[in-house]
Amino acid sequence: MRTNTRSMVLAALFVAITAIGARLSFPLGQISVSLQFMCSALAGVLLGPLWGTASQAVYLVLGLVGLPIFTLGGGPGYLLQPSMGFLFGFVLAAWVIGMLTRGPQGRKPLRVALACVAGAAAMYAVGVPYMYLILNVYMEKALPVWTVVTTGMLIYLPGDAIKVAATAILTAALPAKAFPQT
Repeated sequence: MRTNTRSMVLAALFVAITAIGARLSFPLGQISVSLQFMCSALAGVLLGPLWGTASQAVYLVLGLVGLPIFTLGGGPGYLLQPSMGFLFGFVLAAWVIGMLTRGPQGRKPLRVALACVAGAAAMYAVGVPYMYLILNVYMEKALPVWTVVTTGMLIYLPGDAIKVAATAILTAALPAKAFPQT
């Protein structure tokens, strides 16, 4: 019971950390650059696939019910934002990263970095098609796929590389006992 309580508290902490990461942003292209992916990645590594994913899912639900914790606010209307698919992608990214960093060797920096790259790929696999649909179907912009890939992913990859490196460095610096994966 004590382990579940601790895990729930840590998951709640990552909900708050991700909300703060959303506010540390600046606009670039169709969406903003924020620290949300890094927070999602840290949740996956530090809390594991179950609780890391739970933290990001709770963050998503709280934002959709109206708490202004996303980069541009919150509420059900956010489902029509081009960036909403990336928020769904953070949930998947936390799970992928948590799965790939499980076990005693899971926090080695190279393994964390590779897991974060896989998590980013999962995030983009959800976010870019969602963005394409919102921009082209809902907003009727008639943008080609390549334009959406460029403006929704390619321009963000250098920043994501920095976030991946920072996640690997941070998790290596934290004692494993502080965040035991469950």
